[in-house]
Amino acid sequence: MLEASLSQLEQLVSDLVQQNQDLLGTNESLKAQLARAKDENDSLQLNLMEQEEKNGATAARIQALVERVSAGPVSA
Repeated sequence: MLEASLSQLEQLVSDLVQQNQDLLGTNESLKAQLARAKDENDSLQLNLMEQEEKNGATAARIQALVERVSAGPVSA
């Protein structure tokens, strides 16, 4: 009986060691995915800021044109 219990315990330890190895591999994979997601997020945020800046400049140009048109005809 003691031999059977010892054998079961060895099997459980072996299973836990394997499970731990699997989880370590999964953890490394998730860390890499997280790093890629952070890089992509940073890139997207930078692109958004650049786009907002361009939109602001375009809006200012449009506003200036509207003000010129609203001012009426220009005498020569």
